[in-house]
Amino acid sequence: MQSEEIATILSEYFGVDTVEMPTADSWQVNTPQMRLLVILSEDKSWLRLLLPIAPAQEVQSFLEQLLEANFDLTQEVRYALYQDVLWGVFQHSCPTLTTEDFKGAIVKLVSLKEKGLEECFNLLIEKRIRQIIKAAKLQGQSLEATLQNLKRMYEEGMLGGLQQDPQERQRFLAAWQYQLERLWSEVEIP
Repeated sequence: MQSEEIATILSEYFGVDTVEMPTADSWQVNTPQMRLLVILSEDKSWLRLLLPIAPAQEVQSFLEQLLEANFDLTQEVRYALYQDVLWGVFQHSCPTLTTEDFKGAIVKLVSLKEKGLEECFNLLIEKRIRQIIKAAKLQGQSLEATLQNLKRMYEEGMLGGLQQDPQERQRFLAAWQYQLERLWSEVEIP
């Protein structure tokens, strides 16, 4: 892929007025939603796309899920931490980079940005719910008893707080029930 092709694709995808070329080997796309960086290596043999997603301090509790996502979900784009920022990153050798690969990488990075940390948060929550199920099963509790314990914790203010709106409490309990029912049979104890 040549420099001219990169500029053309970026302009077509994002609009000419959003694309800047700070140096001969880099491009920056600025939109209200994001900032995409495209950088060529000094010898122009490698291309890197970078898209900031979130401050590093916001993702500390999700690091394991981010690495799992890199392994299972993100395909050719990756999460990376650098300079206190979580980035979406794509790297490729320029001689073998096709227009389709470049455009596909842009789409996937923009998708990572739009999803934010939701997918990693959901993976973390599922892991925690599985831990709760395992603990309940080890104590010999049934699904119904576990749900009753959660309901009691909400009523006593240990979860949700005493000032929680009753409708909000019902939504939370319904979400707990859905997740517990969905995962209960999948969690086995040794």
